[in-house]
Amino acid sequence: MQTRRASLQSIASVLRWLHRIFDATATWVSQLSWWKFFLFAALALIAGKILQDELFSGGGEEIVMRDDKKPNKKEETTILIDDSGIRFNPRPKAQRGDDGNEVHIALPPQISEELSNAIETAVNDAAEAKVTRYHKQASTWFKSFVTLLVLALFATKALVGGKKRAEAQTQIANAAVERESMQRQLSEAKMQMMQAQVEPHFLFNTLASVEHLIQVDPPRASAMQRSLIQYLRAVLPQMRDNVVTPLGREVDMVKAYLNLLKMRMEERLTIELQVPEQLRSAAFPPMMLQSLVENAIKHGLECQPDGGTLKIAAEVAGDSLRVIVADDGAGFGVVPSDGTGLGLPTIRTRLKLLHGNGGQLHIAANAPSGVIATIEVPYQLSK
Repeated sequence: MQTRRASLQSIASVLRWLHRIFDATATWVSQLSWWKFFLFAALALIAGKILQDELFSGGGEEIVMRDDKKPNKKEETTILIDDSGIRFNPRPKAQRGDDGNEVHIALPPQISEELSNAIETAVNDAAEAKVTRYHKQASTWFKSFVTLLVLALFATKALVGGKKRAEAQTQIANAAVERESMQRQLSEAKMQMMQAQVEPHFLFNTLASVEHLIQVDPPRASAMQRSLIQYLRAVLPQMRDNVVTPLGREVDMVKAYLNLLKMRMEERLTIELQVPEQLRSAAFPPMMLQSLVENAIKHGLECQPDGGTLKIAAEVAGDSLRVIVADDGAGFGVVPSDGTGLGLPTIRTRLKLLHGNGGQLHIAANAPSGVIATIEVPYQLSK
């Protein structure tokens, strides 16, 4: 039992060794380009031809063939040719018996010599023919071995090599997908972090207005408080959203925000909305329109005694969706900012992460005063 188990282990070890050799050979062949493989095959055939000529030419070799087997004495037959003729089973006189099994054929001396030479020549020719045939067979076998080796390498490269290249390409593709997934997760984490930094500028001012109205106009303060609660319920979950949303939802949230401001600024704020109904289903990044509107109110209109007009418009230009926020207020940078300064840089970074070069933020001066802010993203429908 132990002997059988040892034999099986030896066979398994040999098979593993052969598998490693085959795998290493297949890997090496698959890494070669086709022109290098054909160059290697040509050199292998040339080297095989040279070795074939050197090893199996057989020129001038003298091969002596003996038969060490001792024949049975009863079947032994000896032929002797001398000047007296041909003798079959010649023996010394001491070994001769009376059985008379020696045969003598008398021939003239000249004929006996010629016959002896002819027999010797025939034996030498037969031996030389046998050696030549042996060399020819060995040469054919060697040539066939080299040819089969080259064909086996070709088949390995064509079949196993393709499989190994496919496995390598699969590994590269999997690594690329993993890198892309990690990059996407990193981008989403960055967007969430930046979106968490976006603070509604109006919130503290609105709370201060509610506190003031509680003292002078409690019913109006109560209405503003209810509007603020409804707005925050809609906006706060949206601030943590990191995917695109329908433009219509962003516009509705901005309208709720502007209604709050209208209660605070009253006649000082004029609002114009020009968003076509068919564009409400277009995809748009969340909270970006809100940030532009907040900037326009805080830095352009709220600081002016007479307020001004805020215009929100949307249009399609080629393959892009343009959302425009324009005001006729003090202008960008006229009033010193007391905020964090993260609004516009955050919008640009988020657009870059979401759409690459397809997302742009343009800031320009409005005529006769104010600022025009335009967000441009690829036009597509929201899912």
